[in-house]
Amino acid sequence: MSELRFEDVSVRFGSGRSATTAVDGVTLTIPDGEVLGLVGESGSGKSTVARAAVGLVPLHQGRILLDGQPIDPRRGRRPLQMVFQDPFSSLDPRMTIGASIAEIMPRGMGRSAQRAEVERLLDLVHLDPARAGAYPADLSGGQRQRVAIARALAGQPKVLIADEITSALDVSIQGAILNLVRELQAELGLSMLFISHNLAVVRYVASRIAVMHQGRIVEQGPTSDVLSDPQDDYTRELLAAIPGRIPLHAQGEHP
Repeated sequence: MSELRFEDVSVRFGSGRSATTAVDGVTLTIPDGEVLGLVGESGSGKSTVARAAVGLVPLHQGRILLDGQPIDPRRGRRPLQMVFQDPFSSLDPRMTIGASIAEIMPRGMGRSAQRAEVERLLDLVHLDPARAGAYPADLSGGQRQRVAIARALAGQPKVLIADEITSALDVSIQGAILNLVRELQAELGLSMLFISHNLAVVRYVASRIAVMHQGRIVEQGPTSDVLSDPQDDYTRELLAAIPGRIPLHAQGEHP
């Protein structure tokens, strides 16, 4: 069981009268083996929630629990791994993609075991394992994002956090990455916090949705319930802004 829970979490930046509250009293649960989609416009605080979970920003109040226990990201193996928006900046351009993936693996693995695991993970995200010796600059944006996902999985996380992982990609590639997320979740039973400003994207991958506005959660529940009968005006605005169907099959991307 791997349940991630945010209890009355607040994050503030600055101090005194100049302090700003980016996240205000957020309570969320990512159930074991499910995808929670956190959706809201830019600046709503959703990425700050993700960064708080992995220890990149400190909490002002509240706590974050994994399976009922407080998380201390500074100690031991990190049980949460995060995939960031920009797949190029999240990978070291000086390292091969195989080395980048192996870097996250638990300590104590021999080199042959590492190589085998790198190949397995690349195959899992539908990249040719022979690409292990390539560098990030040799890959397309969609391929780099696949590497970033494989790298996060190499850490054997209990919960995967995906922060706007399709927004920096060409529209023709976004659907392929979303299909990969759905496939991995079904195959591995991942617990995942999936963050996006695009409600259509969240609708496609998440079993539950939480809507965030100005640092607060204004509505949450099963995806079908929230989308069929939204209770908050802001959720209705997001629904009204959904364009036509997003493409769910990549065009022009090759392993």
